[in-house]
Amino acid sequence: MKIFMAVTGILLVLFLYLHMIGNLKIFFGATTFDHYAHWLRTIGTPLLPNEWYLWIQRAGLTIAVVGHIWAATVLARRARKARPVKYAHRPKVQGSYAARTMRWGGVIILLFVIYHILDLTTLTVNPNAEAGKPYANVVADFAPGRWYVTLFYTLAIVAVGFHLRHGLFSAVRTLGQQTPRGEVIARTTALVLSLILVVGYLSVPFAVLTGLVD
Repeated sequence: MKIFMAVTGILLVLFLYLHMIGNLKIFFGATTFDHYAHWLRTIGTPLLPNEWYLWIQRAGLTIAVVGHIWAATVLARRARKARPVKYAHRPKVQGSYAARTMRWGGVIILLFVIYHILDLTTLTVNPNAEAGKPYANVVADFAPGRWYVTLFYTLAIVAVGFHLRHGLFSAVRTLGQQTPRGEVIARTTALVLSLILVVGYLSVPFAVLTGLVD
């Protein structure tokens, strides 16, 4: 079960990085970003009909997310059953802040994913969004007048960072890393990768908010 959770988590992390790289194309201007968004819809053509790749990817991500949540829930229930009687005096918890907040962080991330899809995919949340104009929609979404969207986005991405930092380290241990030196490398790598992800994602809304992207 832990291996399944680790593998699904790694698949989701790979998607997050690819998605981040695509988001950063916004700094190259509207033409480049809009062309990238259009290209995503044509991947696999003519072998696949238009947009089929995106739907295949969405289906795969949905399976990975549901599987990841299911595995986390099962493992949490098993842990509670293994200790049916609560501690009279709870001992000091060993581990990072991220490890102790994985659950609520996961809930924030799930809610954000749902909102993000409604906001920039189906365009049902942002009243200023227009179909076929991804660059303009991102700029309209994070405009200064919609600061609350940027705030929620920031909270969610920071939660992703904490989740990723602990999750990557746990996944590496689950998949066999047990040496002290390897643990140090794994912790450092997880921290660096999570920071890169957080900075990469937050650079877009704050660039729009400050007028760097308009």
